[in-house]
Amino acid sequence: KLKEAGTATEIIAVSIGPEKAQEQLRTALAVGVDRAILVQTDDAIDLGGVEPLAVAKTLKALVDKESPDLVIMGKQSIDDDSNQTGQMLAALLGWAQGTFASELELGDGSLKVTREIDGGLETLELKTPAIITTDLRLNEPRYAKLPDIMKAKKKPLEVMSAADLGVDFTPRLEILKVTE
Repeated sequence: KLKEAGTATEIIAVSIGPEKAQEQLRTALAVGVDRAILVQTDDAIDLGGVEPLAVAKTLKALVDKESPDLVIMGKQSIDDDSNQTGQMLAALLGWAQGTFASELELGDGSLKVTREIDGGLETLELKTPAIITTDLRLNEPRYAKLPDIMKAKKKPLEVMSAADLGVDFTPRLEILKVTE
């Protein structure tokens, strides 16, 4: 929608995971993303979930390489539900951040982020570059049409490894015990 509104020139989708994550990236390409990057990890140790700090470091390496003005990401992962990566990425980059965004309005060198808080709505004005983590109300899902799915097969999907970006996915956390 940002690209259609003329406020974005290129949209890049990124995923970290096994080779089968290319399916989700191809779907993103079919609904309007210009190109995609998969940081592939097929190691058994990595398939338990790449820890939030490793994800943030991976995204930082990609941000350093691609130089975007805005990074939009989900508010939390579905594997450990941690809600840490966006905040860690903002800290690593020294960028402004808006969390739980339910509305986003881009301006010239700035953006307004509306977010839901316990007392209602809060609107923040941030300077770009910035990191935004999204609430489910930010966007309505799009469904890919068959012609767009066919076109997506020709769009670039770059596959790289953590080593290509100088990132280590070795787990730093250890679960000692889980009790009721």
